[in-house]
This record gives sequence, C-alpha cells and structure tokens, in this order.
Amino acid sequence: MQRFTLQTIESAPEKSRPTLKALEERFGFLPNLMATMANNPVLLNGFAGTFGSFHGGSLDEIEKQVLLLTNAVTIKCPWTVAAHSTFAIEDGIAESEVMAIRAGKLPSNPRYAALSALTKALIETRGNVSDADIDAFTSAGYSKAQILEVVTGVGISTMAATTTNMAGTPIEERFQPQVWSAAA
Repeated sequence: MQRFTLQTIESAPEKSRPTLKALEERFGFLPNLMATMANNPVLLNGFAGTFGSFHGGSLDEIEKQVLLLTNAVTIKCPWTVAAHSTFAIEDGIAESEVMAIRAGKLPSNPRYAALSALTKALIETRGNVSDADIDAFTSAGYSKAQILEVVTGVGISTMAATTTNMAGTPIEERFQPQVWSAAA
C-alpha cells in the first residue's frame, strides 16, 4: 500500500524542489524513491547530500552497486533490490553476480565477495563486526579507511530501503524486469 504521494518538482514542498530537479537531471528521470522522499525536505536533502558524497568516493561504480544491492537484499527491500539490480547490470556487473547477491550469496569475484560480506556483516551486526570481518575486507585489497566509505553506502542505502519499505513506494516500469521478493 502506497502511503505517500509521489511528488513532482512542481508539487513538492519548496525546499525539496531544487534537489528534485538536480536528481532528475542526474538520473534522466525522477525515481519514485526521491519522489517519495520529497514529501520531507529534511530527508530528501540529507539523502541527496550523502548520496553525492558516496558517489564521489573511491569505490568504482560496480563496487558501489555490489554494496547497495547487498544492503537492499539484507534489508529485504523490493524497490531497492529492483533498482540496484537494474543499475548493477547497466554498470556491467555479470548477471550471475547480481543473481548471487539477490539469492543472499556472495559474488564469485573475491574482491566483490569481500565487499559484499563486510556490507552484510555491518548491517546484521549493527556495526559490531569482528576483526576477521575487517581482515577479510582489507586482505581483498581495500584500505581500512574504505570501511568508513562502506558505512556511508550502508547509511544511504538504509535510508532508501527504510523509506520505500515503510512508504510502499511503487516500483517503476524501468525496474520491473528486476522485481524481487524476499525468501520466507
């Protein structure tokens, strides 16, 4: 059940409009997530600022999508799983890797597996990861400082998943081929 209006640039609260316009320009369309978040400028603008910072970080586009898709599956969010499955495939991740993450498994690529495992551990342990979790991540070639970048990605993805789950945000036609439902 959809609980919030999908705002447009014209219908959104005044303080949401500049951010919506910038996001629409970035994506080439206005994702329903942002149209939902626009109901509250504090949420939308906070999300957009952190989103921009995360996407300007050291992880490449495929690594970002591995992280964001892992988070979406771990939180069991159909909207973010569909969106990030679509973006991951568009960014060049092998469909087999996307399907593994969607099934709750690790990707076969060792570097992506380490990133996915740390992401999942951060969520499931609420940040109380073990030294072994950190060692597995850094042994795959990531720096210790990049753990904090993963925390940022988990944060923005959690904002998105929590919003769309709570709000009943509908999945766009563009993402429909990647519709997903959590295993029981």
